Amino acid sequence: MKKSINKFIYSFAAIVSFTATSVAQNVAKSDELGKIALTAYIPSQESMSEHTTNMLTNKLNQIISTNGIANSNYNSRFIITANANVMTKDLTATAPPMTALTLDVTLYIGDGIDGKKFASKSLTLKGVGTNETKAYIDAMKSINQNDAGIQSFVTNAKNKIIDYYNANCNKLIKEVQVLDKQNLYEEAIFKLTSVPVECTDCYNKTMAVIPAIYKKKINRDCSVKLAEANHLWNTNQDYDTAVSVGEILNSIDPSAACFNEVKALSNRVGKRILEIDKREWNLNYEKEVGLQKDLIKAYRDVGVAYGNGQPKNVTYNVIGWW
Repeated sequence: MKKSINKFIYSFAAIVSFTATSVAQNVAKSDELGKIALTAYIPSQESMSEHTTNMLTNKLNQIISTNGIANSNYNSRFIITANANVMTKDLTATAPPMTALTLDVTLYIGDGIDGKKFASKSLTLKGVGTNETKAYIDAMKSINQNDAGIQSFVTNAKNKIIDYYNANCNKLIKEVQVLDKQNLYEEAIFKLTSVPVECTDCYNKTMAVIPAIYKKKINRDCSVKLAEANHLWNTNQDYDTAVSVGEILNSIDPSAACFNEVKALSNRVGKRILEIDKREWNLNYEKEVGLQKDLIKAYRDVGVAYGNGQPKNVTYNVIGWW
């Protein structure tokens, strides 16, 4: 009995009609789409130990997640940061003596690239511990991400971020057009998909630009991967090579311009495997009609992959914030 050794299933999201406005309306509530993103950033401060810095960073991350903001896995332009000053330091009249601290902690949200502060919120915190570090940590624990004042602080900053995108949208699109001409498609898509849905005007403009750039990307990828698969197959035509070729072909988007050539290579591989191994090698291509959100997710996957590949250690500009 003939045995099928490989089946590669392709899904093709075919969009029948697409307008930027309808995309914003149809998928604005989808968890797959971007929200305003912040990165928690604590610059080195002599008064805080590593443990204290970690505790404060965790608190900033809680503020981010509690208030409907995306916690950026890569370094976003916008940051939430904090500065702590010791107001009082005392030893308690207990056995053993404890360190008691009163801290003035100020939270900030702003543009960490341009160094522009958007909002701030001051907190007075008290903590007690067997040493200064533990007293610091005890004080930081009292930061309540559900506090009405903190939520108002975050809302104010979010509005400023929305204003930033809408005011700089045309500049962003011009930057993307330069990247497009340089064939830097992933970076261009990253910049475009970084615009949050909340920034309705700019979001609609950027979503109208993405499809043409995405098409260029998948066409380029198809040509590169097809050449790789052809070279591999021409070098050595056997079962193991067929498996490797299939893995390459399986990563090519079926909507790419050269996909007919992909299917032609698949047919040649299948015919040759049948001749030398008396077994079938099939590439099954299933064409499906997808939803608009499926294609948008594909755009965002490209952007996220690019963002995750960027340097993790970034020094932000917070000069003059405190």
